[in-house]
Amino acid sequence: MNKLAKESSPYLLQHANNPVDWYPWCDEAFEKAKKENKPIFLSIGYSTCHWCHVMAHESFEDETVAEILNKNFICIKVDREERPDIDNIYMLACQIITGRGGWPLSIFMTADKKPFFAGTYFPKFSYAGRIGFVDLLNNVIKFWESKKDELLRSSDEITRYLNLEIATDSNESLQEEIFNKTFTSLKNNFDEEYGGFGTSPKFPSPHNLIFLMNYYLHYKNNEALKMVIKTLEEMRKGGIYDQIGFGFHRYSTDEKWLVPHFEKMLYDQAMMIDAYTLAYKITQDNFYKEVVYEIYSYLNIEMLSPEGAYYSAIDADSDGEEGKFYLWKSKELEEIIPDKYETIRKIFNVSDEGNFLNEATKKLTGKNILYLKNRLLDVLKEESLTYEEYEQIRKKLLNFRSKRIPPLKDDKILTDWNSLLISSFVKAYIVFEDDMFLKSAINCYDFIMENLFIDNKLFHVWKDNRSYTNGFVDDYAFLINASLELYKATLDENYLLNSINFDNVLYNEFWDNEKGGYFFTSKNDDNIVRTKILFDGAIPSGNSVQLLNLIKLYHYTGNPFYSELINKQLKAFSKQVNSATLGYTYFLNSFLILNEETGELLIISKNEIEKNIISQLSRQEKLFSILITNENKEKIYEIAQWTKNYKLLNDKVTYYLCKNYTCKQPANDFNEILKDLF
Repeated sequence: MNKLAKESSPYLLQHANNPVDWYPWCDEAFEKAKKENKPIFLSIGYSTCHWCHVMAHESFEDETVAEILNKNFICIKVDREERPDIDNIYMLACQIITGRGGWPLSIFMTADKKPFFAGTYFPKFSYAGRIGFVDLLNNVIKFWESKKDELLRSSDEITRYLNLEIATDSNESLQEEIFNKTFTSLKNNFDEEYGGFGTSPKFPSPHNLIFLMNYYLHYKNNEALKMVIKTLEEMRKGGIYDQIGFGFHRYSTDEKWLVPHFEKMLYDQAMMIDAYTLAYKITQDNFYKEVVYEIYSYLNIEMLSPEGAYYSAIDADSDGEEGKFYLWKSKELEEIIPDKYETIRKIFNVSDEGNFLNEATKKLTGKNILYLKNRLLDVLKEESLTYEEYEQIRKKLLNFRSKRIPPLKDDKILTDWNSLLISSFVKAYIVFEDDMFLKSAINCYDFIMENLFIDNKLFHVWKDNRSYTNGFVDDYAFLINASLELYKATLDENYLLNSINFDNVLYNEFWDNEKGGYFFTSKNDDNIVRTKILFDGAIPSGNSVQLLNLIKLYHYTGNPFYSELINKQLKAFSKQVNSATLGYTYFLNSFLILNEETGELLIISKNEIEKNIISQLSRQEKLFSILITNENKEKIYEIAQWTKNYKLLNDKVTYYLCKNYTCKQPANDFNEILKDLF
């Protein structure tokens, strides 16, 4: 056992038995590197990463490779999900050095944390023009011994470039034309045949779809909505969606959404719930609603912890093979459901030769990824099968599959990903008016408040009954957003008060007083550079979500401090967004709100407001409402001083509605207010 044996991360523990003398990221490792005058080999990955497993089996479990590493390097392992701050820095370094990135991330650096060489996966031995890991190690050793000064100069130069890449510029502004520019870019990249954007690999990118739906709502552009509908339908039908157990795999390796990278990530489920919920809200098509309920079912069966929060991910591999858990042979299906085999073969497009290729030989394996050619209900109609009959078959297959060796479950709980899910659940509750979504959201939120927010400080990870790793900007921004969504759905002022408290901590610890925007790490960060991220990758950036939070907080409180931060946030990132719109669609979602009609509704009542009224108000996307009762009046006065001058009229519940900075006459009748809403 090496030094990873005492860690909590499932990814690090996977490597605790390696012959490599791994260290976690710690002062001891860097001090040892300085003392022994050795370079550092830093390996970054995550527990459900297929190629991380491959490199581990080929190299890190190999005694010969381990001997080279242990003799000549100090070796450090990092879980990118546990330490995204470290991953952000060295992934950017890899992109600067090689022009690309990915995981596993392989970094060679000095004892003062400055990188001089980077790459991703390396096979053990060189072949076909690709350098092998053994040859690479020997080359680095040779350079370290004979040309160390060159490597040190290179590491200084790369670090200088890192600082240049992270710098923000405040000389430009965003104009409304940016929305049309972004729409055109998405349109030009849209796959008319299969949906989605680009060719392969193809990622779900739900924030792009959410932008298009908001663009449709704002500009009434039907083409934007058609792109969304095509994409959401093709993904649900494809192999990227688990047809038997539900939930989305990470991404599709082909343009047809057929062959997935099989891991399942919590954040993907959260963002897809967002996209399908909004699609249902716009179209009222039950197809989208059913997908939301299926993902919810999957999450609560497979990823829900006993404490009420959700685990991080499910691995792609099982029994040493990627996707083995999810693949089917035709004979296997025939044995399980002989009476309905022909029907199920047609529904899921099963063949004897299969549609899944061997990764090395690229030959068909006889195994099938199940997928649909049309919507499920349409397929069942073609096969004269009722939905109830189909469900019996699906559950029989699910039960059979559950007896296979399952993929590893990464059971750490992350604040940012769970906060994303809370917001998605609340939106589903508002749209579908189903209390189970709200109950799940509140349970998850309560877990975070009890276990991850300690002494007015947020932590990023909970594992083995302890919280650790100081929270990052994503943790705070996503939790603020979750709090605001819960407030909107319940009008419980405690959620609003929490959001303001979180925002104060975020501002004090993360805000860039010089150039605006939020750093990824707090002011106590000791990494070689302090990153500031806007790019929306697999999930929206904290800065994108925080722009939306600031807009909401300004409308709730009327505090000009939030308005100032909004303007500084826009100025800090405008040049970046103007130069490459496709990477910032969630930021533009937030910016779009500033171009919308907005309103505030102040409700004064001696008693609690009826649930049906709260429900109707929560569905008003452009309305920001504040509730005052005798019990919480002072708390609301403290954060929204503009409410102090408003009184009850006729000793009845009173509604004060303002739209676009113009106030209507107060009313006692809620139906009057409804007429004036958006």
